[in-house]
Amino acid sequence: MLDLLRDLVDLAGGDCAYAEARHEERVSEELTVRNGAVEQADSGASEGIGVRVRVGGAWGFAATRDVSRTGAEAALARAIAVARSQPTATAAPLTAAPAVEGHWAAPCAIDPFTVSLEDKLALLHEAERALGDDPRLVSREASYSAGRTRKAFASSAGAAITQDFVECGAGISATAVGDGEVQTRSYPLSHGGEVAGRGWEQVAALPLAAHAPRVGEEAIALLTAPQCPSGRRTIVLHGEQVALQIHESIGHALELDRMLLGEASYAGTSWVQPGDLAPDRPGGPLVYGSPLLNITADATLVGGLGSFGWDDEGIPARRYVMIEDGLLRAALSNREAAAAIGLEHSGGCARADGFARQPIVRMTNVSLEAGDAGTLDDLIADTEDGLYLETNRSWSIDDRRLHFQFGTEVAYEIKDGERGRLLRNPSYAGVTPQFWGSLDAVCSASDWHLWGLANCGKGEPGQLMRVSHGAAPARFRDVEVGVA
Repeated sequence: MLDLLRDLVDLAGGDCAYAEARHEERVSEELTVRNGAVEQADSGASEGIGVRVRVGGAWGFAATRDVSRTGAEAALARAIAVARSQPTATAAPLTAAPAVEGHWAAPCAIDPFTVSLEDKLALLHEAERALGDDPRLVSREASYSAGRTRKAFASSAGAAITQDFVECGAGISATAVGDGEVQTRSYPLSHGGEVAGRGWEQVAALPLAAHAPRVGEEAIALLTAPQCPSGRRTIVLHGEQVALQIHESIGHALELDRMLLGEASYAGTSWVQPGDLAPDRPGGPLVYGSPLLNITADATLVGGLGSFGWDDEGIPARRYVMIEDGLLRAALSNREAAAAIGLEHSGGCARADGFARQPIVRMTNVSLEAGDAGTLDDLIADTEDGLYLETNRSWSIDDRRLHFQFGTEVAYEIKDGERGRLLRNPSYAGVTPQFWGSLDAVCSASDWHLWGLANCGKGEPGQLMRVSHGAAPARFRDVEVGVA
């Protein structure tokens, strides 16, 4: 296949200023057990080739499921025709792409597709039963998902690479109904469980059945728990909620194509301007948050859903600082966006959802670096009065990634350094730079974890992407809280 892709970009020849071809083969499966029965047992497979070319200043893209030489050459011809049909435009610059060759593979000790269906369902049934049999639990669910993608990529810049990706994860949830309330508790994450760039070992290591009794009991307890009080409070966020906060108010806000208005009609823009990245910015670097805010983009993290050997433009994976001591240093970019503001190198963030989509700017593993506040228990002990919030329930943020409101499944009062009573329907709201400016403690490396999100949407036509965010529990002062 790699030889075919090389021949394809050579065939583009003098007709194209640049050409690339990408072959992807993907298999996936999803299982759900609900209330003692198998509710879902789905599998899928896809294979095809996507070809992207540049003729003058215009891009052309075409894809095909016919992976023969004839099918690939037909896709190339369509891509060139698309590019030529566009209005004449001055060719915008692209940052350089290295002539890379090699192979990369995600860590996978146990191929999830070699594990029997019976073993997978047995694990899910055990976890689902452990949620309890209280009649108020109207829904007890355990779910599992896995995917494997094999890529080959060649470009006229000299790239010839192959990559193997795998992701696997699972989770549980319990929904209780009573007293006019509906409450759900999840573990280890809501919205599909925790997924990582690893094999079946990721699922086998999750203590789903061990946490299930607590999850079921808390769902029931939330039915009669007091409502979260409104007002301005100190809040402590669990690491998984910090991860979503990073995703929505930092990751998306620092996608350079959004800042350049390339996503304005669909995914939105950003409160951050391209000029805020200039080294000679008047007034100095943009203050994004408190001095404890240190954010990196790292496509080399083991097990990250945003990890790879090379992005979908053949740019090698790397780690770089985006926010340092609260000050903006860099954005997420591809070759075109980086060149548009005069950067020498792409951020290596061009990724596509399958062979039939073009690569666009997407997050890699955007993470909050660990602090020195110790464990979550240490942080709570250091908080005299506040709220501890855990497990995302809902999120809402404007298209500039500025004003937001998030709800969590549960909150606990913090009084005199101790976790107190359970509270239901908590939410918190803020404005991005002010919120991150209120950050005054981040837990240490012992509590830092890489959280996977498998449903990040962007682009038109829409593309779903898998990303991970490293985070530890963190504390924020003077935050508006209330009822979701």
